[in-house]
Amino acid sequence: MKFPPAAKNRVATDDQYDPVFLHARREALFILGLFAACVTWSIFVCYNYGYLDPGEERAVIRTILGMPSWVFWGIAVPWVVVDIATVWFCFFFMVDDDLGEAHEGDDLAEQIEHMHEREEARHD
Repeated sequence: MKFPPAAKNRVATDDQYDPVFLHARREALFILGLFAACVTWSIFVCYNYGYLDPGEERAVIRTILGMPSWVFWGIAVPWVVVDIATVWFCFFFMVDDDLGEAHEGDDLAEQIEHMHEREEARHD
């Protein structure tokens, strides 16, 4: 399949995109990265320290704040880290973009006008 010469050389750059899209993409990548890091941490810690092979027993279960240590390090710590990161993310990282002027009543007024026009057309 042959492409027109102009289409072959088109490469999208960041300055061609809307800033709202760029901010949303950056924020989504941050959230997905944080999620992936915490899930990887939780799975690694919980599997390696909480799983016992069949027939294996532990004489002493270490606890931290009344929780088994693998629960503390594999579940509680990632939750606290995510909570702190979320607060920082919301207050210091996210950008409040201007989406333009709100036209909240215009769509409703237009729908009502079309509804009246259809009713009048039915009665004629």
